[in-house]
Amino acid sequence: MFIAHNSIGTAETLLFYGWWQFGTCLFAFAALMSIWWHIGKKQEDFGQVWLALSVLCWSFSGVLEIYYAGFSEGNPILLDGFRSIFSLFNSLFILLSLPWFRYLPAFLEPLIKSRYWRLIVGLPFLFSLLPTINKVASGREGIINELDVYYAVLTLLFLGFVLWHSFSRRRLISLAVLSLICIGITLLAQFFKLTGSTINLTIFSAIFKTCLIMIFFALALSWVKELSENVIPKAEDISVLFEIRRKNGKVERLVSFGGFLGHSDRSIYLTASQYELLHRFAFLRKKNKDHWLEIKPKNHPVRKKRYDISDYNEIRRLLFALLDGLFGKGNWSKQQHLEPLKSALFELSKKRERKIRLRLEPRNIHF
Repeated sequence: MFIAHNSIGTAETLLFYGWWQFGTCLFAFAALMSIWWHIGKKQEDFGQVWLALSVLCWSFSGVLEIYYAGFSEGNPILLDGFRSIFSLFNSLFILLSLPWFRYLPAFLEPLIKSRYWRLIVGLPFLFSLLPTINKVASGREGIINELDVYYAVLTLLFLGFVLWHSFSRRRLISLAVLSLICIGITLLAQFFKLTGSTINLTIFSAIFKTCLIMIFFALALSWVKELSENVIPKAEDISVLFEIRRKNGKVERLVSFGGFLGHSDRSIYLTASQYELLHRFAFLRKKNKDHWLEIKPKNHPVRKKRYDISDYNEIRRLLFALLDGLFGKGNWSKQQHLEPLKSALFELSKKRERKIRLRLEPRNIHF
């Protein structure tokens, strides 16, 4: 993607641009892969691998520029054709990385997460690649040219929405805005190439490739930041403080949690029923470490016995409210946040008696 040139240009320009592109993009590829090797590999997240491979395509294109810089009277069609091939692979790898993004726009998520996503992006890739290969093999222009530009525009639209959503959901609005500016510059370069403008597209190419590489690194670091700050601590490291305040005639029920890396104690507003349930767990844990609360079985008559918790969904709703308060509404996932928090806060009876208790240490519970 984004190999925006029309003509070979001077040998000096090609040589300088080629070495810059080769060295910079190869280093960026190695750096992105290093981040993945230390962190993403353990998470079994291969999105960063695809992004690194897309940058590697630019490095290969730099080798091409260096090679053609030695031929002052080379065939511009061959050079442009090979550029287009690397451009297509670059776009394909970026599109293949999108399903691995943690946060996706709601209107695009069903499509990107679809089992047919590889087919959706692969067919246009083949449709664009085969005529481009024919262009290189024959050494002459085809009926339809610049197919890589159309495929790049499609990629940029998807990438723009996903980058904005990824950064904004992590509360990094300035990076979200910068990513859209970068996408806009890249789209402008595609437009100039498509219209055959005489503007120096080599400068455009150097600018947006640099910007995109920096955005990819910012994305990787925002992911690392989220992993470090959103790790649910162990039960013995979590503290909780219960407060009831009166403000403007209204009662506010707050629970403040401590022990979360990257967060100061954060107050969470709960409804009366949610506060009462968590308070009951904490009060009994503080009073008697071995006291359990019993959950009412399904379809069990209420009149026969009084249960501490009428429905397991009460606990589920409480966990949702706590997660929304800790990480922001919608900024948490089941696997990374919900299950670990449930495991850290609550302990189920090993005898499967529908009994549950708070797992926190009594010394860390404050009223």
